[in-house]
Amino acid sequence: MEIVTAVAYSEVHDAYLRDHPVERGHEANTNVYGEENLERADRIADGWWRVRLTRADVLGVVLPWHLSEGGEHELVPRGGLTVARAAERVRAGGAAWTAANPVCAAKLHLLRRAPFTPLYLCTAPVDHPDYASLAVRAGLIHIDGLHRMLAWELAGRLPEGAGLDGYLAGDPRVLAQPGAAVRTGDESA
Repeated sequence: MEIVTAVAYSEVHDAYLRDHPVERGHEANTNVYGEENLERADRIADGWWRVRLTRADVLGVVLPWHLSEGGEHELVPRGGLTVARAAERVRAGGAAWTAANPVCAAKLHLLRRAPFTPLYLCTAPVDHPDYASLAVRAGLIHIDGLHRMLAWELAGRLPEGAGLDGYLAGDPRVLAQPGAAVRTGDESA
């Protein structure tokens, strides 16, 4: 992950609403929940950062509990899963998973070819019941983009290099553990 620059919350909020209008007319519009998560993440100290993400970064993002849009089988258990593990669940479930979770499956299908838009992440879980039981308490944690990340991985579209834009709330130094591929943007390429 490359840290590009610090940004104000107003920039993050404006970018989110530009790509994910709360009033967008479709039956499974959950953008209002994404906006609420942005507000929760803004309460985390150390501000916001514009970042660039690799496929490995995205596959390691921790997702909160997700009941597959009211489907029969939860996609992500309460303890959380990485994007990589959630994608494995969808692949392993095949047609049976799709039939049991029609709304979630339709979102994944629709977003496979959707343009890349920024992902919204945090360095710690936000204050919401869906995040309360996450086993991982620090790292790249989902705020918004669960279906997009999964759909892009399932379609084989995630770029290997730092090709995805994102916004990160919190202190990025918690990600800089030995061996972590975190850049500040100040280094020469």
